[in-house]
Amino acid sequence: MLSKKIYLVRHGQTDYNLKGVVQGSGIDAPLNSNGIKQAKAFFEAYKHIKFEKVFFTGLQRTRQSVQEFLDLGIPYESISELNEISWGKYEGQPMTHEENKYYLHMLERWSKGDLDYAIAGGESPNAVAKRLKHGIERILNQDHKTILICMHGRAMRILLSLLMNYDLRYMDQFKHQNLGLYELNLDDAGVFKIIKYNSGEHLMDLT
Repeated sequence: MLSKKIYLVRHGQTDYNLKGVVQGSGIDAPLNSNGIKQAKAFFEAYKHIKFEKVFFTGLQRTRQSVQEFLDLGIPYESISELNEISWGKYEGQPMTHEENKYYLHMLERWSKGDLDYAIAGGESPNAVAKRLKHGIERILNQDHKTILICMHGRAMRILLSLLMNYDLRYMDQFKHQNLGLYELNLDDAGVFKIIKYNSGEHLMDLT
């Protein structure tokens, strides 16, 4: 039997996203005008779902992305353990050629299993996974059956790996986009199944 249905989305676009600037847990950027349009499009497509509770992170871009659901009076909770990974000293920096090389080098190390490796001053995948486990347990231990969670790209990849019992080395197979949706079912045996994978159907009419 179905135990829970989870709608998991990434936040809408910010100017940092638009300009290719590194944005992690230390950057509390708001949505830009396009991000607001994305949030509106998602709301219009999924406002018929009877969400029992909405969850978002400690960063404003996630709350802003689901604000219209909150305006309906749906109960909500901020879960800071679901915040984006910290990119350390690279946060707020444009992605130059040299920094992109360093980023790709870091991804390669992660894919080879060096999951304790972190950007200077930042977090490793294992460190993020540890706090994400606490955050998702807080959510799953509640009685709500149909929930909406809004969070961040890299953290989503790590969370989906945890939920699907995938080795974190392969987290990059979980693609994401601004306001892209993963729909998951959780059965009584504690097994997750992905119903929608990074769906952007609701964004098709945006220019």
